[in-house]
Amino acid sequence: MKYDFIVIGGGVIGTAVIDRLARYNVSALLVDKSDDVATATTRANSGIVHAGYDCEPDTLKARFNVRGNELMWNDVEDLDVPHLKCGSIVVARADQSDKLAALKDKADKNGVPVQILDRTRTREFEPNVADEIESSLYAPTAGIVSPYQLAIAYADRAVVNGADIELGAEVTAINRVKDGYTVVTSKGEFFAKCVINCAGAHGAEINDMAGAEHYDTVFRRGDYFVLDNAERKNVNTVIFPLPTAAGKGILVAPTADGNVIYGPTAVDSDMPDDTATTLASLDDIRKNVPLSYKSPAFNKCIRVYSGVRTLIGHDFVVKQSDMAQDFIMAIGICSPGLTSAPAIAEYIENLVVGKYNPQLKSGYTVVMPRHNRLDRLDGAQLDSLIKADCAWGRIVCRCEKVTEAEIVEAIHSPLPATTVDAVKRRTRAGMGRCQGGFCGPKVMEIISRELGIPLEEVKKGGDGSAIARYRVKEVE
Repeated sequence: MKYDFIVIGGGVIGTAVIDRLARYNVSALLVDKSDDVATATTRANSGIVHAGYDCEPDTLKARFNVRGNELMWNDVEDLDVPHLKCGSIVVARADQSDKLAALKDKADKNGVPVQILDRTRTREFEPNVADEIESSLYAPTAGIVSPYQLAIAYADRAVVNGADIELGAEVTAINRVKDGYTVVTSKGEFFAKCVINCAGAHGAEINDMAGAEHYDTVFRRGDYFVLDNAERKNVNTVIFPLPTAAGKGILVAPTADGNVIYGPTAVDSDMPDDTATTLASLDDIRKNVPLSYKSPAFNKCIRVYSGVRTLIGHDFVVKQSDMAQDFIMAIGICSPGLTSAPAIAEYIENLVVGKYNPQLKSGYTVVMPRHNRLDRLDGAQLDSLIKADCAWGRIVCRCEKVTEAEIVEAIHSPLPATTVDAVKRRTRAGMGRCQGGFCGPKVMEIISRELGIPLEEVKKGGDGSAIARYRVKEVE
């Protein structure tokens, strides 16, 4: 297959880029080695839309963070992605006031509106800050978003606007040929005039395959606690400690889906796919949360998980390669990568327009259809939907109140959900207290029925993740 552009990597950066390219009269393909988008770093992201006050001025991080924050709130509205512009605070003890002032100075240089609040005003925003906290830096433009649903929504809109997405296509080689590249994958070879590397933790490997600049990479694992949604009422905003050289620190934050998270840690690793939580890391979270938040509820934990951040030096690498013609890279995208995603995509769009002069399509889709979700329907709306489709009357996931109709819609979305985890990311079925213990088998049955595949072929998510072996009493 021949394309004008191939984007490698289905995280939030890659999906944001393919979404931008799909607005033009070009052929564009996104390839990813997983069976869904948003399965790696994006899946395990904190979901914080950072204001941009702590980025070093005059860096790509500062530039893309601030611009990304501006673009994000329009994107999530257009894409119908769960979000909340709840602001954030960085808390400080009395002996840390000078560090808070230095952070405000950075914010001023980056053009980010912030205020320093005393203890009384801090408690107006967040009554449960630790007793030792005397002041905070309040950033009203910060907030939260569902990171995986954002990436999925970018991918859906890209498909609606004519882009192709090939999943389960691991890139094994990139060969320079006349007028472009041949990208060799586990699902065949694809040609492109231009390749855009958004491969996350494997970005440096893709660069090496293409003969582009080589970058040494550092991987840093972050562990989290996820709390039951009953705890959500106790957290109003994103609570940060003062940042350190290792990152923004262990935060307390609501999620866009109604839970609360504690984390992340910052553990250096040699492996790009090291997502095993450890007792030592979880203990680190237990020790640090009470320093900023006086009401930790670790007994409300329903899950722990971890993700990997990728660092290349001290800044993002977003540029046209100086060594490989027609090769663009967006790699080393650590925090604030989620917030920066729409701005990075906009920047790459401008690179493409400047070099290749593609023409915008007429009538491309910007605003995606609203998703009907049981938790935001009133009685009359639900009655109407049930009359049209009785699947709206069957609740599959009791913890998160997800109906069969929502699961069917996810399976038949522009980028179909074909695994249990893919359904979970789109609908939250399996993300509640029982973590899929009750609804998992029913979700499998629905996937089997809708895709016309045997139950034994339904996967949790990823290679070798089939759940059912055979039907009981049907095999000797």
